[in-house]
Amino acid sequence: QVHLVESGGGSVQAGGSLRLSCAASGRRFRGSAMGWYRQVPGKERELVAVITSGGSTMYADSVKGRFSISRDNAKNTVYLEMNSLKFEDTAVYYCNAAGRDYLGSYEYWGQGTHITVSS
Repeated sequence: QVHLVESGGGSVQAGGSLRLSCAASGRRFRGSAMGWYRQVPGKERELVAVITSGGSTMYADSVKGRFSISRDNAKNTVYLEMNSLKFEDTAVYYCNAAGRDYLGSYEYWGQGTHITVSS
């Protein structure tokens, strides 16, 4: 059974930093794109950052220059380094892994971790 488990969330003051981790188990995600999404009540889940299997990265405009996504394939883990946090970064952050294999496309989500940024 596949699990994505996020950690590192919590409360921080504006301007502070946090580092999220997402540890995957149950399958290897070396060939998958892995990303972070976030959601606030009443709004749709939005992409924050994604890293491809080849290491290419993409960020939402709202976090460019402040957030950095990375992955450690040996640990089957993806990270999100968040700096200069703003009140509007407050959300539940979800880890995602997606790709294709011989069975077709797949996608997995973590359970989410809360981040609260106080102004």
